[in-house]
Amino acid sequence: MSSHLLINLSFLATRPTGHTIYAKNLVSHLQALEPTLLSPQHFPDFKHYSIPGNMTPDQGSKGHLSRLLWTQFQLPKIYQKLQGDLLFSPIPEAPLSSKCRSVVTLHDLIPLKFPRWSSPLTPYFKYYIPQVLAQAKQIICDSEATAKDAAYFYQISAHKMTIVPLAYDSSHFKFLNLPTRNYFLYVGRHDAYKNLQRVIQAFSTLRTDAQIWIAGPSDRRHTPILKAQIETLGLIDRVKFLSYVPYAELPTLINQAIALVFPSLCEGFGLPILEAMACGTPVITSNLSSMPEVAGDAALLVDPYDVGAIGEAMEAIASNTTLSSRLRQLSLIRASQFSWAKTAELTANVLKQYL
Repeated sequence: MSSHLLINLSFLATRPTGHTIYAKNLVSHLQALEPTLLSPQHFPDFKHYSIPGNMTPDQGSKGHLSRLLWTQFQLPKIYQKLQGDLLFSPIPEAPLSSKCRSVVTLHDLIPLKFPRWSSPLTPYFKYYIPQVLAQAKQIICDSEATAKDAAYFYQISAHKMTIVPLAYDSSHFKFLNLPTRNYFLYVGRHDAYKNLQRVIQAFSTLRTDAQIWIAGPSDRRHTPILKAQIETLGLIDRVKFLSYVPYAELPTLINQAIALVFPSLCEGFGLPILEAMACGTPVITSNLSSMPEVAGDAALLVDPYDVGAIGEAMEAIASNTTLSSRLRQLSLIRASQFSWAKTAELTANVLKQYL
């Protein structure tokens, strides 16, 4: 009798964020393992077990709590009912103290590196995730940086972790040969570790009439701080908040930017870097955490704590067409080394060991 793989997709959001993009692209390449998907959304050509759709980031903290309770109390029953042999969870969640054998993906440990004591993510990463990882058969990590963080914070041995880089949809993110428009672009959330305050400070020093467009959902904790800073610096007419940009609109937005400015203080991987490189858009990113693993030699790597260095990199790309052109060529070559098929193949190799 063949082994039965269950894939836990209880977290899939309707507005795709990093985890949802990862899971959907990965799963679409795992058909050969004949898994049953535990999902609120239907995937054609897969065995499907329907679960509630109110356990996702769309429902905020309430959805998160509902999912944790479901994972703990309902998921073991489903595992037993479907005669599961292995549970794969593309986020680090699995039932504790149950007979579920699991492989999980760990994306980052940002809430431990940049803790906010008022955030429910802090106890989640401090008490729940280490237990999930301890009982998992194997842990898939997005990057060497994440694996190092897991070893440091949770004392997990290297042999229990497999590095599997993320990828991008090459049919979606590609060079469109559109004219460059006069804006720098940031894509992502507004959290403090994303380093937007230093980006705005650096932007204010530029000798250019360019704008900076900030794409990503506004946040009641962080966005007002950024808006106050923009007002103080007299940049209201030059900084544009785009809020959440639909997936279909991202390629054009990225293609027409002068550069993606993404000097985050920490990333598990940094998907916007790869998506921008796939569009041939020059990238400015950090020389620490996982970002050099993604960018290689195809981006300008800066010290994210150095406002002057961020500003100089923006100035260099805006004023030097030779540099822009060279970064475009290097970016397209670098991006071509990543694919969801490759990510899925490496993931499938791990799962097969435990099936």
